[in-house]
Amino acid sequence: MRILVTNDDGIFAEGLEQLATALATIADVVVMAPDREQSASSHSLTLNRPLRIKRVREHWYAVDGTPTDCVNLGIQGLLKESPPDLVVSGINYGLNLGGDVTYSGTVSAAFEASLHHLPGVAFSQEISEETSFPASAELARDIVCVLSEGGLPKDLLLNVNFPAAQPKGIEWTRLGKRTYRQTVVEKLDPKGRKYYWIAGSPEWQEESGTDYQALRSGFITMTPLHLDLTDYAGLESSASLRQKLASLDLAFPAASSV
Repeated sequence: MRILVTNDDGIFAEGLEQLATALATIADVVVMAPDREQSASSHSLTLNRPLRIKRVREHWYAVDGTPTDCVNLGIQGLLKESPPDLVVSGINYGLNLGGDVTYSGTVSAAFEASLHHLPGVAFSQEISEETSFPASAELARDIVCVLSEGGLPKDLLLNVNFPAAQPKGIEWTRLGKRTYRQTVVEKLDPKGRKYYWIAGSPEWQEESGTDYQALRSGFITMTPLHLDLTDYAGLESSASLRQKLASLDLAFPAASSV
């Protein structure tokens, strides 16, 4: 098995090092990660400038771009002749729960794998004094081993979060819901020009079966995701709106003569 490993914390992050080292005991591992932190870069793709790849050491490459760029360059470039069987992202410094997956560069790397018809798994880590990246990396390797038994399904897309303390078990969950009490902090730089910090803390809804609730209870969370954002229920319930829209005059106005 060949695994492409990436992250959004950067090529020198501890979580990436430990994850790649653990996975190298069961697979041929190639690391392609951003050359600097790209947290909350979401699914952004660099289109307005060329990208550069720097070889850090054997099978390790730093890219001056986003996690999505790294997966693209790995699959379509460096490993084009021998593509990976799996893309693994992480281990992220901090959790990716609920709606935060839409911001996460870590999870978006797994999204990108799915767009290339490859299975993708994103691993994230709760941070506290009890956190052990080596222990979580070994768990990540064991999870990959189980997932790969019998062959990896091409549509596999998983978001996995590790608790800081020794986990009580593994729970399959849905994404939790949270609201950010967003705050925009305005300040002045030494030259008197305004600048802004976007800050805020999440308030989670207490619901059983969610990744947030399971993580709080000390479990590893595994949440299957998919990229089809279609609201199928909305398609079925929009009959009256469809009728109203159908009555619109869609003809372009006649061109005026000069």
